[in-house]
Amino acid sequence: MLQLNDLAKNFGGLRAVDGVSLKVSAGETYGLLGPNGAGKTTTISMISGLLRPDQGSVVVDGQDFWGNPARSQRLMGVVPQEVALYDELSGLDNLCFWGRLAGLARTEVKPRAAEVLEALSLADRSREPVRNYSGGMKRRINIGCALMHRPKLLLLDEPTVGIDPQARQNILDFIRRLARDGTAILYTTHYLEEAETLCDRVGIIDNGRLLAEGTLAELQARVSRTALFLIEGRFADARPEEWPAFSERFTLIQHTPRQWLVAAREDRDPADCLRDLLELPVRPDNVTLKRPSLNDVFLQLTGRELRE
Repeated sequence: MLQLNDLAKNFGGLRAVDGVSLKVSAGETYGLLGPNGAGKTTTISMISGLLRPDQGSVVVDGQDFWGNPARSQRLMGVVPQEVALYDELSGLDNLCFWGRLAGLARTEVKPRAAEVLEALSLADRSREPVRNYSGGMKRRINIGCALMHRPKLLLLDEPTVGIDPQARQNILDFIRRLARDGTAILYTTHYLEEAETLCDRVGIIDNGRLLAEGTLAELQARVSRTALFLIEGRFADARPEEWPAFSERFTLIQHTPRQWLVAAREDRDPADCLRDLLELPVRPDNVTLKRPSLNDVFLQLTGRELRE
């Protein structure tokens, strides 16, 4: 449904997006995961036609976007990071307004708005001004505006920023239902938990470049085929690069004076790894076996925390 080919965008001397290529199929939720400033919103802006790429192409449902922008835009719904609603209008009127802008006829816009409100569990508040809505309700109406014309492709740019956990869960459940109904979804986020639980595949982007992509299991396998070890101790003066046995068997992914995150270099029995770690020149206070997370993948690829 969506294909990006070597997409790039410059702003003066800044390379905001640098050669991004990815695909999103019908019924798939693809998570574009990265810190603030990584290039996620710029990528969404190029897909939707707000920005023209300096390099590469955007293909929507088999056709180049810029060959027929109006056709491509009719096939997609866009949910911006900032809530795009009129506070003085009701939820129903906001949906009708954006539905008309998307091309719905006057006779069909209200019935369609009623369907969307029911799906969003907001039918009972539909005639209240949006200014009376909670943050989570505004976010749901914001998504509803993008769904009025039944898009085949939905672009969601960090739709759960700044809302409480319950409201976030409501939105995530709704997005899952859309995917089950066949909508192709590109979902940008910097929340690890959302990408882990919501997305079929994840692309990790930083400094405008797509560093890796795949299912959660595939990305975890990039860190270690076994598990990771979280080691606690006094490591301020430790020099693991000078320990041949350590360097041959382990990769140090993250380190602080009190804590190391270590991955085995090969597919080894965790018990053997544990014995090796307990024989280090610096005696650990504690060693914890853990499964790799997306944050661990990000640390290995970029050398820094996702939320930095």
